Amino acid sequence: MKKQQGFTLIELMIVVAIIGVLSAFAIPAYQSYVAKSEASTAVASVRAVLTNYDMHVQENNAAPTTLAQIGTSASAAGSLGALSLVASGAKFTFSSGSLSNATVTFTRSASGWVCSTTNIASDYMPKGCQ
Repeated sequence: MKKQQGFTLIELMIVVAIIGVLSAFAIPAYQSYVAKSEASTAVASVRAVLTNYDMHVQENNAAPTTLAQIGTSASAAGSLGALSLVASGAKFTFSSGSLSNATVTFTRSASGWVCSTTNIASDYMPKGCQ
């Protein structure tokens, strides 16, 4: 009798089942990681605008009305979404990715900048903006 070479069907089915179980845990974790990184990107994009916003207020005694006044544009945020100015602050609106239609808004107050979000779980937001 010849010695068997290769794998049996049962062994291959077990390997496929193990890979399925592992991916059942890995895929949601990866999706959560992607959402966290997108939220961090949005916060960083808005924070980059806030310094110029403050400088404009100090120099002109008025809030800027366009992004061009503070030296940036709506597309400066990249492919995830767009920046815009709102009443006494700046806002990032997601147009793609896992957080589509969500927003991150920084509003100027007497005590500093206040971060608020819509349609984003607080678990995804970086510290200081939850």
